[in-house]
Amino acid sequence: MSNSSIASIQIRLNLALIITVLITGALAFVQVYSVQSILPVLMQEFQASAATIGSTVGATILAVAFMSPLLGMISDALGRKAFIVGSIIFITIPTLALSFVHNISLLWWLRFMQGLAVPGITVVLLAYIGEEFAGNARIRLMGFYVSGTVLGGFLGRFLMGYLTEFMGWRHAFMVMGIISAFGAFLVWRNLPASQKFEAKPQVSTALVTLWHHLHNRYILATCALGFCVLFSLVGCFTYINLYLDQPPYNLSSAQLANIFAVYLIGMVITPLSARLIVKFGTNFTVLIAMSLSIIGVLLTLLHPLWLIVLALAIMSSGIFITQSSTITYISANVTEGRSLASGLYYMCYYAGGFAGSVLCGHAFENGGWFMTAVTLISAQLMAMLIGGVLMRKEMNCNN
Repeated sequence: MSNSSIASIQIRLNLALIITVLITGALAFVQVYSVQSILPVLMQEFQASAATIGSTVGATILAVAFMSPLLGMISDALGRKAFIVGSIIFITIPTLALSFVHNISLLWWLRFMQGLAVPGITVVLLAYIGEEFAGNARIRLMGFYVSGTVLGGFLGRFLMGYLTEFMGWRHAFMVMGIISAFGAFLVWRNLPASQKFEAKPQVSTALVTLWHHLHNRYILATCALGFCVLFSLVGCFTYINLYLDQPPYNLSSAQLANIFAVYLIGMVITPLSARLIVKFGTNFTVLIAMSLSIIGVLLTLLHPLWLIVLALAIMSSGIFITQSSTITYISANVTEGRSLASGLYYMCYYAGGFAGSVLCGHAFENGGWFMTAVTLISAQLMAMLIGGVLMRKEMNCNN
């Protein structure tokens, strides 16, 4: 076989891996935030308050926070690929069941069940990438993974909004469940099996590793930054829907779904963030990204709809760059118990999302979008402090 043929095969293999990582990242998040674009519809259906209906977004996030460290430890003992595929299959079950709910309580618990399996995708895939790849290849795959999560976040909201407009929200959940089932098959067929995984089945080993992680200030700082990141993203995109549902905007579910097209910008921005991290380091990248995000939130306080959409694009771009920086930082600075370290990060990350859904909900009920924006900016200023001071350590991208 000629050298050109070998090179051609390698290119196709790399492209297949990139696409699979992208799809897997999307499947992790396609259900998590899908209800955001139909919150006004669900609010009317169940006669719920803004904070109560917003908590159905937080329910999934709370479950993710709860399960992230646990599934990380189990995966460190049992493996990677089976966990990822099984988790995607599990998410299908409550998604289909959401078609039949008739009260807000059951809706909340089924949303919680969706979140239980998400760390089996996110945490384990990050560990998989960290083990199987190094240097710039790892950074690139991390970037494509985050791009996949961005795509999944957009598609979930976009599809739910349009499907609800076309066939009602119950049938929309049925279609979303079928998407997850088909996605599990694709990942099972195309994700390569682990080559460098070493099982650590002993609980004592996991507990020792956990103890070390909890005394590593860089891991703790990254976890705190993750808390602020998702606090901002969930708080903003949950309650901007209720804000734009009100006069003078009065947007429909499909129109609200269109708003989430700004997420697609993140698919372009996130891979480019790898270059920023390599060139400037994590700390400077985080400071610039969070400054951008704060500017975006401030612009949402202006009234033209087109400017609000632009503001959301700016705000979310800063968040996506920061997220890419934090998970790359974790991967580069943790050499043992990667899955557990990722689990701790995601526990704090999603705890921040849950806190954002609750605190921003109360801020919205008491002071409208203005107080919501104040709450968001407070979290973002804290993120700048963490990224600029507590995480100050040069990242060796070749680790």
